[in-house]
Parts: sequence; structure tokens; C-alpha cells
Amino acid sequence: MNKEIIFNLPVKDLERSKAFFAALGFRLNPRFSGDNAAFIDVVEGSIHAMLTTEAFFESLTGKPIAPARMASEVVICLSCESRDEVDTLIAKAAAAGARIPHPPEDNGFMYDQGFEDLDGHLWNLVWSAPQG
Repeated sequence: MNKEIIFNLPVKDLERSKAFFAALGFRLNPRFSGDNAAFIDVVEGSIHAMLTTEAFFESLTGKPIAPARMASEVVICLSCESRDEVDTLIAKAAAAGARIPHPPEDNGFMYDQGFEDLDGHLWNLVWSAPQG
């Protein structure tokens, strides 16, 4: 059975969020996108984000949206192939308007840094040594 991960994130401004993630190199899949949602390939073929307008997200869950800028809801962690990939994605995120809450952590066998996207969702980028 082929397994993929698709996570849903509520966003205030769908067009602005689509532009943000495009700046990171994530591909929009128009087949599963529309006026209320955008399907983004985070890792093509395996990990996807469904960016949804806040109103649409609430209609799906029947629950209020957690204020991501004020409370932690989840940290989305992506593995990277190198330290350079971590640094490159962080630079792209910062240039596209992300907040970078802390400097990179270098533990020798592991290197990571995170960013907060336009809606306050937390992302962490991690590289681990093959024999880590």
C-alpha cells in the first residue's frame, strides 16, 4: 500500500501563503486546489500540505482554529539531505517573510533550524549524519 502524508493548515490569505511556499520551492498541485484550498507538494510523492482558508478549515473540523502565533499546535519537521539544504531553505523562508525564532543548532551529528510561516505554523528543518 502506498502511503502519503497530507496535513491541513489553516491560512489567513491563501494567495499569499501559496506564494510563500512557492518561494521555498514547494510545488502547487492545481488538480487538488481551488478557491478555498491549495494542495502543496512539500516532498513530491510523499508529503503534502493542504493550505485551507480559515473559514473552510473551520467548516471541516467544526472547531475553532488554534491561534498558531500565540500557542504551539504542532511542529512540522522535515529532514534535509545536508546542512546546506537546511541553510538554503531557512534563507528562502526568511526572504519570503518567515520569522526565524532561533539560530541553527549544531550538535555535530545533527544540525537544525526552524521557521515560523506567515500564519505562525512552526517548521523545523533537520540534517542528521548518516551514522548519527
